[in-house]
Amino acid sequence: MTGAKPLVLALSSPSSGSTEAADAAAVIAERFLPDLVYAAEKARARTDDVPREDEEAKLSLMARVGKVLFQRFCVDGSLVSLDAVRDLAEAGTEGSKSPVRKTFHTNLPSDFLDDMERFAVERMGLEFVSTKEHYHVKVVNKQGMVSKMSCKCTMQEDGKLAIDKTELNQIRPLLEDVSCLSKDLDLRLMLNTNRILIDPEVENAIKSLVSSALVDPNARGGFRRPLGNKLIDERFSIAGVWRTNYKTFGNKSLKMYLRHTGRFVQGSSTGEVSNEVSFKLAGISKRLQDGGNQEVDTLKGMLESAVRMIWDYALSYHKS
Repeated sequence: MTGAKPLVLALSSPSSGSTEAADAAAVIAERFLPDLVYAAEKARARTDDVPREDEEAKLSLMARVGKVLFQRFCVDGSLVSLDAVRDLAEAGTEGSKSPVRKTFHTNLPSDFLDDMERFAVERMGLEFVSTKEHYHVKVVNKQGMVSKMSCKCTMQEDGKLAIDKTELNQIRPLLEDVSCLSKDLDLRLMLNTNRILIDPEVENAIKSLVSSALVDPNARGGFRRPLGNKLIDERFSIAGVWRTNYKTFGNKSLKMYLRHTGRFVQGSSTGEVSNEVSFKLAGISKRLQDGGNQEVDTLKGMLESAVRMIWDYALSYHKS
């Protein structure tokens, strides 16, 4: 790394016109939909061809708001030029050998989340669903084929954690970042395969491991754990834990999550706090899961509608 400030793409002149949102949604849907349909078909085929008795897989189409950042690296002792950054960004060229590294920054000002709750919820036609607090414990399997798992937990009165659900390492068949140059924020669209663990033996071992941990923000890694069962300790270890407070708003086709997250990594005395806004395109997710991706025109209309809603109400800081 060079220590240079990350760069963002910006318009040379402001955009205007009442049709901007509709045009943007149409273009994004036109470009993203073929890849989405293909990725969903491949993901379902993979699940059907090689069914696993120890897991249950579900497809979900998610959207996040944040900022696409471009980090320049030195080549022959000099920073890559801004023209090169622009050209690479437009071409989508990145990777380990690229002089420009792209990241998607999802930490947002807390005021923005307040604005989303006060103004955007009603305008997007969403209703309050729930407010919850969960602890997510990252567990590493040191022996099995599946190396990482995430346990969604609730904290009990005695400070111990009880597992609500265990998910295997998430697979992401498709991810697309969209720089929305006329807006304050950018958009990330991603198709996820969420795999829920249903292996009783592994579940019981992980429950034993997690239930022995006591939540303690002052402890290294965010929790304390006494010595436990040697066989379990030899197979599994806790890699990190984070606490998430979130509110859910939604309707039949779209769900919005406002998250305040504090992350702790095992072996580290420091943590990370972030505020995030994400959406689940629930109507499209259900059709993709059920195999309804043959209805391309219907999917396109649903995708355009969801993207336009997010474009209008979730990509600008000021809603009042």
